[in-house]
Amino acid sequence: MSETNQWSLTFRYVAGILLLAAFVAFAFYAGEVVRNFVIAGFVAYLLNPAVDFLRTRFNMKHPAAVNVVFFSALILLVGVPAAMTPIFYDEARIVAEDLLDLSRQLAATLSKPVQFGSLVFHLEGWGRSLTELENAFLTPLPEEFLSLLETTSVGVLWFLVIIVSVYLLLMHWHEMRVNLFSFVLPPYRAEVDELYRRVKNIWMAYLRGQIVLMLVVGVIFTVVWLIMGIPGALVLGMAAGLFTLVPDVGPFLAVILAAGVALLEGSTWIPLSNFWVAGIVVAVYLVLISIKNVFLRPLIMGRSVHMNEGVVFIVIIVATILEGILGALLVVPVVASLTVIIRYLRRKILGLPAFAEDDGLQFIAPPEQTSPPKRGRLKLRKAKGQ
Repeated sequence: MSETNQWSLTFRYVAGILLLAAFVAFAFYAGEVVRNFVIAGFVAYLLNPAVDFLRTRFNMKHPAAVNVVFFSALILLVGVPAAMTPIFYDEARIVAEDLLDLSRQLAATLSKPVQFGSLVFHLEGWGRSLTELENAFLTPLPEEFLSLLETTSVGVLWFLVIIVSVYLLLMHWHEMRVNLFSFVLPPYRAEVDELYRRVKNIWMAYLRGQIVLMLVVGVIFTVVWLIMGIPGALVLGMAAGLFTLVPDVGPFLAVILAAGVALLEGSTWIPLSNFWVAGIVVAVYLVLISIKNVFLRPLIMGRSVHMNEGVVFIVIIVATILEGILGALLVVPVVASLTVIIRYLRRKILGLPAFAEDDGLQFIAPPEQTSPPKRGRLKLRKAKGQ
């Protein structure tokens, strides 16, 4: 192509700025689409090391490795819960019936004045509220049912979009990375590749921190449930450790599961009714999970990505308020990655080397810091000896 057909430098800058503005506008106005594609990218990033392992360890072709990893993960994600649903259906039904009976008994007790010695408490209003709440759950309105059905259908469709996106990302991960780096001018590709490696190390460290947090929480809750004599302590502890990976929803599911087991089975040695044992389980869980959220999680995550524990705690809380579960799950590595990128941009703007020399990751050591040749040192020693 002749040079006359090439765009001028000014026009290229304008086109690049317009393209960036269009991308930002799309991300702003299509927030739900971007959010689900971010989930797909995160899942693909988690599964990609397994694909690389199969390729390097067993010399599998890339499509075969992707199929093995993808469908194995899909079976674990969908097949295992579907297979276990009939097993826990009866237990869940019994727990629901027990909760309804307990609600009716409590409503009947509150419908009459409660007397403690010479004191009489009128809690009839609470009893009526409890009855109305129970009726609201048992007799949902048709429009509420339709709204729930619509929300569930949309969720299923987004789940299918995420599943297909994960497969496509895994299949073309390397090509996407190469195409992304092709936009960088050749003199800067080494720096950008180093920047990518540092950001990747942050995410891998974050994943390792999540695994450590899961194991620590699982061991702690297993030991606590064993001490309290709760049946199935090992399974409940493993569930608590696994569910802790999902902020907000995970701990809620774990405490419901533990409280349900305690309500059905009670304790092997605590001489209280199952209801009070379940109450103790909930109280202990809330205390331990608060310690995990306030101290343990910021400590482990902060050390994994080299961030201050207080900053980690603040960004997790803010992300939970603004973006819910996904924000709380991704905010720590995102903030750490942005810190690395901003530090790189600041040094380039100030005319400094791309990366600091004190982190041990500089491409080429400055000439004044290079050590002299060994032969020169030997001659210097001989000269001193003479």
